[in-house]
Amino acid sequence: MPAHTRHLATLRRSWSLLRAIRHEQTTPALFYRPLAEDTAMLIDALLRDVTGTPLHGRRVLDVGGGPGYFAAAFQARGAYYVPVEPDVGEMAAAGIAVPGAVRGDGAHLPFTEGSFDVVYSSNVAEHVPDPWAMGEDMLRVTASGGLCVLSYTVWLGPFGGHETGMWEHYVGGAFARDRYARRHGHPPKNSFGTSLFDVSCAAGLRWARSLEQRGVAQVEICFPRYHPSWAWWLVRVPGLREFLVSNLVIVVRKA
Repeated sequence: MPAHTRHLATLRRSWSLLRAIRHEQTTPALFYRPLAEDTAMLIDALLRDVTGTPLHGRRVLDVGGGPGYFAAAFQARGAYYVPVEPDVGEMAAAGIAVPGAVRGDGAHLPFTEGSFDVVYSSNVAEHVPDPWAMGEDMLRVTASGGLCVLSYTVWLGPFGGHETGMWEHYVGGAFARDRYARRHGHPPKNSFGTSLFDVSCAAGLRWARSLEQRGVAQVEICFPRYHPSWAWWLVRVPGLREFLVSNLVIVVRKA
């Protein structure tokens, strides 16, 4: 049983992260700083549960990069942290420079096989047309016995449409995109069909099972990223999981 990870997944933590989301556009530090801390704690807990060892001293690759808060959170726990950012303007636009950051495609990572103890990606898979190709390359650069962690926003969850709205994407991705453009006078950052795709919970679980069937990795746990542990059962219920899981975390250990 993933005792450390379950201990972290409390209702108080879920509520705190949910409240922080409202600051993403207006005051990014109030959103990204607690999210970065939570992410580092989550990876540490998963390592302790799966490998029996902490994050300290581990080589960590963050596919999708992110603001400097993530680098600070991981480095504070003694990890060797490397972010990969596909869009060179993403961090530059925010005025953030992360030492050691690498520009690269998540599906064609510029690293040799088995380079990192932990390879993770959070909220990136829904922004690429083939998330499972990215997942495969993440696993390629993971060391034998290391963890590959893929977390993404489920399309039919309440946040599937991202900034285009809480309900509009249920009508359709194109509808949500076009309605946003009409209301704001410019297209959304996350534009359906270009930089936002309808990735289901079931598709992620199928990909995880395929890794076991091919003998390349062992699935350790799949759970909702922001839910308390008593709600993790939602992942096991077809249909319901598409609407209520919101963000699926897939954790596999490379063979």
